[in-house]
Amino acid sequence: MTNNPQIYEALNLIDRLIPLVEEAEGKLKSARNWSILDILGGGFIVDMIKHYKLNGAANLMNEANMLLQRLQQVLGSVSIPPDYRMTIGGFSTFADFLFDGVFADAYMASKIFSSLDEVRRLKEKLYMLKNQLRNF
Repeated sequence: MTNNPQIYEALNLIDRLIPLVEEAEGKLKSARNWSILDILGGGFIVDMIKHYKLNGAANLMNEANMLLQRLQQVLGSVSIPPDYRMTIGGFSTFADFLFDGVFADAYMASKIFSSLDEVRRLKEKLYMLKNQLRNF
């Protein structure tokens, strides 16, 4: 382990971030599965479960964003994407319930798949950064 307090703090932040991101990834995977079921004709209950999973993932990513901002402050010159807030919500959620049909469901599924990809990329970057900092 390093004697540099900034690197030590950064590693601690990353160790707090990774479980949040992994849990959000799990919730998004579940929402993705419910979304596929919804496209096949799931209905209101499936919509409710899917959005419950999405809200859970969004809450986790909001918490992760605060830690990412702190990590950016600690590391300074290291480039960290500034915002991983969930892009699902607002009109997408409204349309998913109101216009519950194949097109609205497919649109929502595409948003979920996109968010899942972003979270996976973030997780990979965190693991790479952690390895780089350990070798510093």
